[in-house]
Amino acid sequence: MQNQWVPLLDCLREDVPEVTVHGAVAWVHGDQLIHSYGTTLCYGRSLMKPYQIKVFAQDLDAVLGWEAKAIALASHNAETAQLAAARSILSNADLRWLQTPAALPLVTAGSRAKKPTRWNHPCSGKHAAILAGCKLRGWSRHDYLSADHPYFAAYLAALRTVLGADWTPAVTAVDGCGLPTLTMTMQEMASLFAALAAQKENDWIWPAMVRHPELVGGRNRLDTAIIIAGDGKVVAKEGADGLLGLAVDHPAYPNGLGIVIKIAHGWDPKATWFVAAQILEKLGVKLQNTHQFSGQKVFVHDSVAI
Repeated sequence: MQNQWVPLLDCLREDVPEVTVHGAVAWVHGDQLIHSYGTTLCYGRSLMKPYQIKVFAQDLDAVLGWEAKAIALASHNAETAQLAAARSILSNADLRWLQTPAALPLVTAGSRAKKPTRWNHPCSGKHAAILAGCKLRGWSRHDYLSADHPYFAAYLAALRTVLGADWTPAVTAVDGCGLPTLTMTMQEMASLFAALAAQKENDWIWPAMVRHPELVGGRNRLDTAIIIAGDGKVVAKEGADGLLGLAVDHPAYPNGLGIVIKIAHGWDPKATWFVAAQILEKLGVKLQNTHQFSGQKVFVHDSVAI
C-alpha cells in the first residue's frame, strides 16, 4: 500500500499557513468503514495493547487489582503510582524475567529518575502482565518476546476475532519494547477500536481504562485527558510515532465506533490534540484546551470528522 498523507491541520499567522501537519484518519462503525481521509500502512505499536492483554483477560481477572489491570494497558510516564502498579504484578522471584529495555521516563518533565531502568520503560506494565499470564498458563517466560512463543500465536488469534480468521500482517517487526509489532491499515486499526466499544462488557479492558485513566498515560498525556473527558464513553490509547486510537460508545453508532489518527511525522501530542478535539466535539465530548501555538491560529481540516 502506498501512503497517501493528507493535511490534517494548518497553523496560520495572519491567515498564512506556517506549518501544515499531514497524516491520515479512519472511522469504522462495527466492521464498516464510514469515513477515510488519507491512507497509510503502519505498525500498530502501543495502540494494540488492549489486544495484547486480551490474550490473558480471563486468566488475570481474579489475579490483578484494578490499578494493575490499568497499568497493563498503559504506555506510562513512570510516575510513582504507575511504577507501583506495574511492580505489583510480579513477585520478587519473577522480576528476573522482565525484558523491557532500560529507559528513562517517557515524559521526563518533573521526573526524578537519574538512570534508565526496565520499570521506567512505558511498556513495563504490559510486559509484567504478559509474564504473569504466561506463568498461569505454564508457558515459558525466558523467550516471551519471540514470535515463535505461544503468546504471539494467541495475540494473533485475538486480532483475528475482529479482523477475520484469514487475516495476516504484511510485515512483522520488533517493536521498541522488544515484542513483535504488526503492520495494519488505518481501517484495520479502527475496526479493532470499534470492537473495543462494541464488546466493552465482555472483559475488564474497558472498565480498567475508564476507572484509572491517570495510569493509562499520565500527567499531560492525551489519552488520559480524553478518557477523563469522555466520562466512561470513550477509551483512548496513544501509540508510538504518531498514533491515537479512540473507541467510542455512542448511541448513533450502536455497533461500536472506532477512530484512528496517524500523524505522518511521528509523535506530536499538540497537533494530535487539536485533531482529536475536533473529532470528539462532533461526538459531543469537550476536550479541555491545554495547548497553544504561539502567535498562530490553528485550522483543523473539516475532512478529519464526519
